[in-house]
Amino acid sequence: MSSNQKLSAESVLIISILLISTFVVFLNETLLGVALPVIMQELNITASVAQWLNTAFMLTMAIVIPTTGYLQQRFSTRALYMAAMSAFVIGTLLGALSPSFGFLLIGRLIQAAGSAIMFPLLMTTIMDLVPEQSRGRIMGNIGIVMSVAPALGPAVSGLILNSLDWRWLFWIMLPIGLVTGIIGSIRLKASHTPNKASLDVFSVVLSALAFGGLVYGLSSFGEAARGNVAVSPWVPFGAGVVFMVIFVLRQLRVAKGGHALLNLSTFRAYNFTVGLSLMLIAMLVMFGFSILLPIYIQDGLGLDALAAGLILLPGGLAMGLLSPVIGGLSDKFGARKLLIPASIFVGGVLAWMTTFNGETTFWTLLSANVLFMVGIGFFFTPLFATVMGAVAPELYPHASATVGSLQQVAGAAGTAIFITVFTIAGAGSASSAAVVSGTQQAFLLGAFIWIGTFVLALMLKQAPKAEASN
Repeated sequence: MSSNQKLSAESVLIISILLISTFVVFLNETLLGVALPVIMQELNITASVAQWLNTAFMLTMAIVIPTTGYLQQRFSTRALYMAAMSAFVIGTLLGALSPSFGFLLIGRLIQAAGSAIMFPLLMTTIMDLVPEQSRGRIMGNIGIVMSVAPALGPAVSGLILNSLDWRWLFWIMLPIGLVTGIIGSIRLKASHTPNKASLDVFSVVLSALAFGGLVYGLSSFGEAARGNVAVSPWVPFGAGVVFMVIFVLRQLRVAKGGHALLNLSTFRAYNFTVGLSLMLIAMLVMFGFSILLPIYIQDGLGLDALAAGLILLPGGLAMGLLSPVIGGLSDKFGARKLLIPASIFVGGVLAWMTTFNGETTFWTLLSANVLFMVGIGFFFTPLFATVMGAVAPELYPHASATVGSLQQVAGAAGTAIFITVFTIAGAGSASSAAVVSGTQQAFLLGAFIWIGTFVLALMLKQAPKAEASN
């Protein structure tokens, strides 16, 4: 396909529908965090119980995403889209009608199952429909979904809760999801022909135990540092590691017959392995940073939730709005030429943030967050195109499922590492001085971890071609 060729109108329609739908489900993922104190009070539940609304969402994502490689082979794009949006709408309706915590939790689980399908489906579809020389620009639109939607979530939630009951977080999302789903179901066509791929049920069980154990264990380390867990997080984490080893061995064995749930031959592609490693380190630091910064703003500096939202929102918006521009630069210059200076830039911002203290101003924080998020944008936009483009087309579903699965683990790891260091460095105290001290140490560790991105960016090959095969 020549560089002058443009996407067909049908391809543009398919990608647009999937982008909008993924934006909706990503926005929903961060809506509930701000509402937890209100939900705790109305439903008469403790903070540890309420936190399961987020933990269970992450666990469901971690369990469902590894199966999407098989699902994308077995079912058409339209069928998967309808299943994903139906699950999202049903889960949202249950949340809106919830008379108790149990119903609300079930609604979140169903929502998560639908959300887990959307991102890998979007990634694979873009790889199928977009020529290599234009992928950076299109992948830039994914940056909008990844950054703007989660950034808007807390702000939208705060506005709704300012005058309405928490159930309106679901009622307002319901018609949006319903209309989007109906339009997509009518206009989408299958972008590939489904095949009769067989499912190795044992691999599904191993995957659930492996990814579920890792994500749950990692997400529990922060609470363990505060002494708020009944079982040591090392137990689920250790079990997750053991089951992950068994899962990998199982995939290598059944791949010979073409029955792998996740085809690990994607890792034979040099740029897939190096690029994914680079992406996971960036994801780890970004998640830890995004979890810790609001705590520092509110508990360390004494600012309110509105101020925290005003500090955090511009960074997400800047990253999202610049993503298409970054994508165009990636198409023109290649990922490596963007990643190396971006790594140095973000490292510098992180080093600057280790100097923040109890006197740091609102505008300093806002500026630092904008610079950090823009720098991060120079990672994810080129990396998605590079990582996915490194494998053969028949492996796109497996590559997108692998990327999505390991992103969940990296996000949980980032949260665990930053919160654990923050808690230990602050001696578990809730005083503002302890919060500031803990934040400084966590940011310092994050800056050291970030050095790995520079090393990996140097290792990445320029202008990768499809390398892996079955």
